[in-house]
Amino acid sequence: MNAIISASELAGELAGPRPPVLLDVRWQLSLAKAAGEPPFDGRAEYTAGHLPGAVYVDLDAELASAPGERGRHPLPDLGEFGAAMRRAGVSAGRPVVVYDGGQGWAAARAWWLLRWTGHPDVRVLDGGLPSWQGDLETAVPAPDEGDFEPKPGEGLLDADGAAALARSGVLFDARAGERYRGDVEPIDRVGGHIPGAVSAPTTENVGPDGRFLPAGELAERFASLGASDGREVGVYCGSGVSGAHEVLALAVAGIPAALYVGSWSEWSADPSRPVAVGPDPQ
Repeated sequence: MNAIISASELAGELAGPRPPVLLDVRWQLSLAKAAGEPPFDGRAEYTAGHLPGAVYVDLDAELASAPGERGRHPLPDLGEFGAAMRRAGVSAGRPVVVYDGGQGWAAARAWWLLRWTGHPDVRVLDGGLPSWQGDLETAVPAPDEGDFEPKPGEGLLDADGAAALARSGVLFDARAGERYRGDVEPIDRVGGHIPGAVSAPTTENVGPDGRFLPAGELAERFASLGASDGREVGVYCGSGVSGAHEVLALAVAGIPAALYVGSWSEWSADPSRPVAVGPDPQ
């Protein structure tokens, strides 16, 4: 099953006999609050216009629990997550397509959570809302209650597991290179990376239009960074959002990967954990 879907393919499925559930997960990492500016409002963006039939999902409230020792976007309470998905009309027997404003990170977080908790058919709209050529609507739908019950599976790393994987397999750091090196750190306690992790910015997995590079190009990129010969692969980022986007890119390339959800926001908050700086993984 493909992990992504094009806008034209989605339009065809929406007009067909078994249309997917649509989830709008518009969100963006914003430092506006620290600067005294209003933060990004995904719900307001949704209200102004969304794909026909799409239901808004709040990343901070429904795809994560409150920030704390486990990071800025820890795993949500699974009971609350399941209830939110059922309210949105998600059922185990119906496909789901997730989209955001184009960056892809938030949609990938929803994709990863649904896949990790057992949904068999979830895809991300490649290129997000900007790729959609059809009409938008402002009416808020009232979908029938879904039946999805989340059941966690494999593909989740904790801090110790991430540290071990950096030695035994390959652990990708999906953040920008300057944050990996520790040149700058605008959010967390300290800059740098998990010792042994390899810098692999997720922004380099997409083209200028925000759509993923072809699967073959992605496979070549990840192989050049160490994801070859069946090595186990894991990903982390700042708080488990852009890292999910890298896991999605790896899935497009045909490479299974686990996600360290706590990511650097959890790792760096613990002074006892080692920190590497500079371009060298170690």
